[in-house]
Amino acid sequence: MRTNFSDLDIRFTIGDTRFQALNIIYERFLRTVPSHSHGSGSYEIHYIPRGYGRARINGRFYDIVPGTLYVTGPHVEHAQTPHREDPMCEYCIYLKTEKKRRSQPPAGPQADGREQALALFEGTTFWFGQDTQNVAFLMEELFSELENRYTGYQLQVELLLQQLLVRLVRNYEEKKETGRASGFSAAADKTSVIIEDYFLYEYQSLSLEELAGKLGLGTRQTERLLQKHYGKTFLQKKTEARMSAAAILLSDGSRSITSVAEALGYSSMEHFSSAFKNYYQLSPRQYRKEGAYHSFPEP
Repeated sequence: MRTNFSDLDIRFTIGDTRFQALNIIYERFLRTVPSHSHGSGSYEIHYIPRGYGRARINGRFYDIVPGTLYVTGPHVEHAQTPHREDPMCEYCIYLKTEKKRRSQPPAGPQADGREQALALFEGTTFWFGQDTQNVAFLMEELFSELENRYTGYQLQVELLLQQLLVRLVRNYEEKKETGRASGFSAAADKTSVIIEDYFLYEYQSLSLEELAGKLGLGTRQTERLLQKHYGKTFLQKKTEARMSAAAILLSDGSRSITSVAEALGYSSMEHFSSAFKNYYQLSPRQYRKEGAYHSFPEP
């Protein structure tokens, strides 16, 4: 089950920062999301109302349970895998921010509050914890507006997103568990959303021709676009997506290596094992035996 609102023109401004909602998604996860990150000014807000899973963020594993809230900002590497018997459901909002030229300095206590909230949001590139500010209610209201398209729904969605940012920073203030990441320049417009969604959700059957079709480009143009924005070829992106998913799936000791190969779209376990060893310099069995996925500390 996946509900995706990506045809939006939802924009609002706080202080000297413009916000644009590029993607608003609700999904029940039945597959692993491989490791990925987003470019400068990009933030993903993740809220899990039910179900369980595991996230790997900047090389560290976190358990996902009902009520988990986490934010991944610019250049923060993150991946997640659902629990096999009770997979997580997730609200995810992808926001792009851009600084505008300030015409005049803010004034008054209200302006000070806006600036303080904005600085805390933009300065927190990673936060993970349990929601204490009833974010669930806002998410439900947000999706109700988007699904029903009531009169004035766009204005209401903008207001709900601003309230969401306020509740996020209040969560930050209660439990400070943040991280920062250095990064690179990458596109975070509609085109990059299409590209990132494709590698995240369709890694079982990736093809250059299909991606080019989704972008409305030729295959050569698509290759040039990937090189420009990610510094990688299609084949490199494909291998990266599959191998990231493989490492997460292998961390589930109840899965056989054959089932991992099948989940990733490989025609045989031998083909998968060869690709995995070429990428990680370890066979899948060695990876498990040596506890490679346990080398990251638990939260």
